[in-house]
Amino acid sequence: MEGSTLALISTSCTFTSAVCMAVGWIMIRRGNREAHRKLMIASVILAALFFAIYMARTVFVGNTAFGGPESVKPYYTAFLTFHIFLTILSPILVLRMLYLARKEQFEAHKKLGPWASGVWFVTALTGVMVYLLLFVIYPEGPTTNMFRAYWGF
Repeated sequence: MEGSTLALISTSCTFTSAVCMAVGWIMIRRGNREAHRKLMIASVILAALFFAIYMARTVFVGNTAFGGPESVKPYYTAFLTFHIFLTILSPILVLRMLYLARKEQFEAHKKLGPWASGVWFVTALTGVMVYLLLFVIYPEGPTTNMFRAYWGF
């Protein structure tokens, strides 16, 4: 399976994870704890599946370098850096949310929830945008190692 196909599958997991998270948020606002719990678990599973596919693609295929114009590359790199920062922060918040829910510390869960879900949602949206920039909007760049794909050399 080629890299762009794996990227599409993993990005689909990210997008679906964000949809589950958003609907889960609506469910808890409506007081439906069970639907909220199931949707959030589904969202976490889909995010973990994304990560597994992404890592497998990185190890076995490589990463796709930005194929757009050189004049756009600094903006893409800044955007990618922002996305990477969020992808580091998001699982930390998610794990904290899961811990608080498991321990039934719902007041703390409720306070952190809007922040954690906001970061998660923006992470998913920026991830979809990275996919679009790498594979849809601009021509696909070369497949290379992670360092070269990010820095361009």
